[in-house]
Amino acid sequence: MKTILVDAWNTFVTEEGINFDLKKLLDSYPNNKIILTNANEEELVTFGIVNMPYPVFSLAHNPNKTDSDYFVKMLQHFNLKTEEVVYFEHNPDAVASAKSIGITTFHYNKLENLDNLTIFLNSNL
Repeated sequence: MKTILVDAWNTFVTEEGINFDLKKLLDSYPNNKIILTNANEEELVTFGIVNMPYPVFSLAHNPNKTDSDYFVKMLQHFNLKTEEVVYFEHNPDAVASAKSIGITTFHYNKLENLDNLTIFLNSNL
Protein backbone atom coordinates (compact mmCIF):
# COMPACT_ATOMS: atom_id res chain seq x y z
CA MET A 1 0.00 0.00 0.00
CA LYS A 2 1.43 3.37 -1.03
CA THR A 3 2.25 6.12 1.45
CA ILE A 4 0.70 9.54 0.86
CA LEU A 5 3.23 12.37 1.17
CA VAL A 6 1.52 15.65 2.05
CA ASP A 7 2.96 19.15 1.75
CA ALA A 8 2.72 20.96 5.09
CA TRP A 9 2.59 24.74 4.80
CA ASN A 10 -0.03 26.26 2.47
CA THR A 11 -1.48 22.81 1.82
CA PHE A 12 -2.24 20.78 4.97
CA VAL A 13 -1.67 23.74 7.30
CA THR A 14 -2.56 27.35 6.53
CA GLU A 15 -2.74 30.54 8.57
CA GLU A 16 -6.16 29.29 9.75
CA GLY A 17 -4.68 26.00 10.98
CA ILE A 18 -5.23 22.47 9.68
CA ASN A 19 -7.24 22.23 6.49
CA PHE A 20 -9.95 19.97 7.90
CA ASP A 21 -11.57 19.29 4.51
CA LEU A 22 -8.22 17.99 3.30
CA LYS A 23 -7.73 15.98 6.51
CA LYS A 24 -11.17 14.41 6.07
CA LEU A 25 -10.24 13.41 2.52
CA LEU A 26 -6.90 11.95 3.62
CA ASP A 27 -8.50 10.09 6.52
CA SER A 28 -10.81 8.36 4.05
CA TYR A 29 -7.76 6.43 2.77
CA PRO A 30 -6.24 3.65 4.90
CA ASN A 31 -2.76 4.53 3.60
CA ASN A 32 0.00 5.89 5.82
CA LYS A 33 0.50 9.63 5.51
CA ILE A 34 3.63 11.72 6.08
CA ILE A 35 3.66 15.52 6.20
CA LEU A 36 6.70 17.02 4.45
CA THR A 37 8.12 20.43 5.32
CA ASN A 38 11.29 22.47 5.06
CA ALA A 39 10.69 24.06 8.48
CA ASN A 40 13.22 24.10 11.28
CA GLU A 41 12.11 23.63 14.92
CA GLU A 42 11.25 27.32 15.41
CA GLU A 43 9.33 27.50 12.11
CA LEU A 44 7.35 24.38 12.97
CA VAL A 45 5.96 26.24 15.98
CA THR A 46 5.55 29.57 14.16
CA PHE A 47 3.61 27.97 11.30
CA GLY A 48 1.57 25.69 13.56
CA ILE A 49 3.04 22.46 12.23
CA VAL A 50 2.88 20.86 15.67
CA ASN A 51 0.68 18.11 17.11
CA MET A 52 -0.08 16.91 13.61
CA PRO A 53 -2.24 13.82 13.03
CA TYR A 54 0.45 12.26 10.83
CA PRO A 55 4.25 12.04 11.16
CA VAL A 56 6.12 15.21 10.14
CA PHE A 57 9.41 15.03 8.25
CA SER A 58 11.81 17.95 7.81
CA LEU A 59 15.45 18.44 7.03
CA ALA A 60 15.30 22.01 8.41
CA HIS A 61 16.34 23.63 5.11
CA ASN A 62 19.31 21.30 4.65
CA PRO A 63 18.30 20.86 1.87
CA ASN A 64 14.86 22.24 0.99
CA LYS A 65 12.23 20.32 -0.99
CA THR A 66 13.29 22.17 -4.14
CA ASP A 67 16.46 20.03 -4.04
CA SER A 68 15.90 16.41 -5.07
CA ASP A 69 18.30 15.30 -2.30
CA TYR A 70 15.53 16.17 0.17
CA PHE A 71 13.35 13.44 -1.31
CA VAL A 72 16.19 10.94 -1.55
CA LYS A 73 16.94 11.45 2.17
CA MET A 74 13.25 11.31 3.12
CA LEU A 75 12.77 8.01 1.28
CA GLN A 76 15.88 6.58 2.94
CA HIS A 77 14.68 7.76 6.36
CA PHE A 78 11.37 5.90 5.99
CA ASN A 79 12.87 2.99 4.02
CA LEU A 80 10.56 3.71 1.07
CA LYS A 81 11.01 3.53 -2.69
CA THR A 82 9.72 6.06 -5.20
CA GLU A 83 7.10 3.63 -6.45
CA GLU A 84 5.76 3.22 -2.90
CA VAL A 85 4.70 6.86 -2.47
CA VAL A 86 2.53 9.56 -4.01
CA TYR A 87 2.96 13.23 -3.20
CA PHE A 88 1.02 16.44 -3.51
CA GLU A 89 2.55 19.87 -3.10
CA HIS A 90 1.67 23.51 -3.81
CA ASN A 91 5.19 24.70 -4.78
CA PRO A 92 5.91 24.02 -8.48
CA ASP A 93 9.68 23.82 -7.86
CA ALA A 94 9.21 21.18 -5.15
CA VAL A 95 6.84 19.30 -7.48
CA ALA A 96 9.54 19.28 -10.15
CA SER A 97 12.15 18.16 -7.62
CA ALA A 98 10.06 15.19 -6.47
CA LYS A 99 9.17 14.24 -10.04
CA SER A 100 12.86 14.37 -11.02
CA ILE A 101 13.58 11.30 -8.89
CA GLY A 102 10.46 9.42 -10.02
CA ILE A 103 7.89 10.26 -7.33
CA THR A 104 4.35 10.44 -8.69
CA THR A 105 3.47 14.01 -7.78
CA PHE A 106 0.46 16.30 -8.10
CA HIS A 107 0.67 20.09 -8.14
CA TYR A 108 -2.02 21.06 -5.63
CA ASN A 109 -3.52 24.52 -5.81
CA LYS A 110 -5.15 25.26 -2.45
CA LEU A 111 -7.59 27.62 -4.15
CA GLU A 112 -9.24 24.81 -6.09
CA ASN A 113 -11.61 22.30 -4.58
CA LEU A 114 -10.45 18.82 -3.64
CA ASP A 115 -11.92 17.10 -6.72
CA ASN A 116 -8.70 17.02 -8.76
CA LEU A 117 -6.68 15.86 -5.77
CA THR A 118 -9.22 13.09 -5.15
CA ILE A 119 -8.91 11.99 -8.78
CA PHE A 120 -5.11 11.99 -8.47
CA LEU A 121 -5.18 9.92 -5.27
CA ASN A 122 -7.76 7.46 -6.58
CA SER A 123 -5.78 6.99 -9.79
CA ASN A 124 -2.40 6.51 -8.13
CA LEU A 125 -2.96 4.65 -4.87
